[in-house]
Amino acid sequence: MTAPIETTSGQAEAHPEAVLSGAGRGMIEGRSLGQIAWSRLRRDKVAMAGGVVVVLLVLLAILAKPIEMVFNLDPNAFHQNLVDPELLSPKGGWGGMSWSHPLGVDPKFGRDILARIIEGSWISMLVATGATVLSNVIGTVLGVIAGYYGGWVDSLISRLMDVFLAFPLLLFAISISASLQDGAFGLSGLPLRICVLIFVIGFFNWPYMGRIVRGQTLSLREREFVDAARGMGARGPFILFRELLPNLVAPILVYSTLLIPTNILFEAALSFLGVGIAPPQASWGGMLTSAVDVYQSDPQYMFVPGLAIFITVLAFNLFGDGLRDALDPRSK
Repeated sequence: MTAPIETTSGQAEAHPEAVLSGAGRGMIEGRSLGQIAWSRLRRDKVAMAGGVVVVLLVLLAILAKPIEMVFNLDPNAFHQNLVDPELLSPKGGWGGMSWSHPLGVDPKFGRDILARIIEGSWISMLVATGATVLSNVIGTVLGVIAGYYGGWVDSLISRLMDVFLAFPLLLFAISISASLQDGAFGLSGLPLRICVLIFVIGFFNWPYMGRIVRGQTLSLREREFVDAARGMGARGPFILFRELLPNLVAPILVYSTLLIPTNILFEAALSFLGVGIAPPQASWGGMLTSAVDVYQSDPQYMFVPGLAIFITVLAFNLFGDGLRDALDPRSK
């Protein structure tokens, strides 16, 4: 039964109860900023494709050891019977490709290239992610402090950024990595080299993040919500980490997706120069180093790790560009 309708001057009027009875039907729900960004990101097919590749690469790096155990892959197993020692090239098909070795074998020792690509994935991801986290933490903290307080604090931190940016980073990284190869801080071998790479790449790259965060903080500190927090008696640390920092998540996240591939290239360059990950541990940069001497007789050995680096860097860059557009409130 519906509520009766009264007529006044020939016009129908419904009782308030009749209006309220349908008030909860078809209500329009608001969307959060995260939902809006996700809807924008889903419309960008190129960014989504890059994101899928990034997820697959991360899963490959995390599951590298279990995959090697399940499929009985040994990245350091020698197969000298598959290599021609005089020509320094694999026997059989192109690059020694077969059902047992889908990507071929190492032209020097006959090691399986697929196994070494999988093994090198977690090295590259670990070094790049650790260096990115380190540089983001240092750059974010110093950048937000410099942008908020200004004055002599801003001048001091800004000049410190200029000093770090003036360092010849590659030469400095080579010298530090070469001097700490034997042992330091109670570490040796592969753990020491990974920690040194993370420290060198992350510690000297923080000014890039610091400049971005400082610039964003300079504009945010004049916003109304910061004035309201000051008016309520909030102190500096509370405003920094409870008001300003949550509004800096988007630029930090976007820049991180663009910084990870840069760090992957940096690690590959150091390994290529012989001061990064030492053999026989597999790494993409180290594989390129080994391929220099045999690229004429077996070009595939250089092509495969180079393609792995290319796909990884391209996927992160495409996903980072799409994420930047999705998180930008001024984009359509």
